[in-house]
Amino acid sequence: MATRSNSRGASRGRAGATTAKSAIPQLSWNQIRPAPVVLVSGPEGFLADRSTRLLRDLLKQQDPSLEISDMSAADYASGELLTLASPSLFGEPRLIRVDAVEKTGDGFVADMLNYLAAPADGAVVVLRHAGGVRGKKLLDAIRAGAGGGIEVICAELKKDSEKYDFAQAEFAAAGRRITPGALRSLTSAFTDDLAELAAACQQLLSDSAEQITESTVDKYYGGRVETNAFQVADAAIAGRYGEALVTMRHALASGADPVPMVAAFASKIRTMAKLSGARGGSGQLAQQFGLAPWQVDRARRDLAGWTEDGLGRCIEVLAETDANVKGGGRDPVFALERMIRIVSALGRA
Repeated sequence: MATRSNSRGASRGRAGATTAKSAIPQLSWNQIRPAPVVLVSGPEGFLADRSTRLLRDLLKQQDPSLEISDMSAADYASGELLTLASPSLFGEPRLIRVDAVEKTGDGFVADMLNYLAAPADGAVVVLRHAGGVRGKKLLDAIRAGAGGGIEVICAELKKDSEKYDFAQAEFAAAGRRITPGALRSLTSAFTDDLAELAAACQQLLSDSAEQITESTVDKYYGGRVETNAFQVADAAIAGRYGEALVTMRHALASGADPVPMVAAFASKIRTMAKLSGARGGSGQLAQQFGLAPWQVDRARRDLAGWTEDGLGRCIEVLAETDANVKGGGRDPVFALERMIRIVSALGRA
């Protein structure tokens, strides 16, 4: 189901190697720019979300009357694209974000192929494809140049060196200095989750020190990075609603973005769901699920008081909140507060 709303109001990246089949520019996540069609491909969801937000912010700077619409290719209804791309009465520019193109049906592919022949003036259509062969006909057409598009490649950062470079670029983009030791400590603490690493970088950037050192990292995190976003999640999961709400408001006032905050909840709940009902030692389970032993121990503590039904309900709420803070709802802060209230209640069950 499509949703529609009106809005008034770098760092280095890694693009995959340009293939011989592509006749359009292939850019890294932080090089995104307006084009009639923007294909955001690759498995790294965090970079894809951030890249899309960069494009949204750029378009809003160009024209605050930007009209933002969202739809899912997975449950597309014929004609939706044409409806959303059509100019409004006042001719505002349009940003149309299409999620789950890797799950698309024939209806969306047919409409999108027709759209490529004559893209609407003043509209930018962003297609998010996380990988796989579904929708290949559409991807091939875009990469061949139909519609005058570009491709933004969000490859997964698998190597520690890639995550180190990512974190280093975060500080360089902000004009802040961080010692190599502090950077190594930071990246090693968040080797499993890029969203957590990015949130940790932003938390450290809020420090007033001229240079961020290992002692700065230790002062904030005591050997294991804990950002405001994860403090909110910790409190809510433990059933401490008041503390979670106050910490969330403080984080937002300090410049935190709602999207990484939901990602922090999702990261912790995913780990809890993996370990729910699992038996074995920390080392054994860490190897089995691809986690660090301390993550296993923490998830086991977090699971106290939770039921499988509660985890299932929580995952549903997180999915709803994620959609709302990415443009599907009118008030991201209200969506966060609702999520914290529900999660806290489930954590006390």
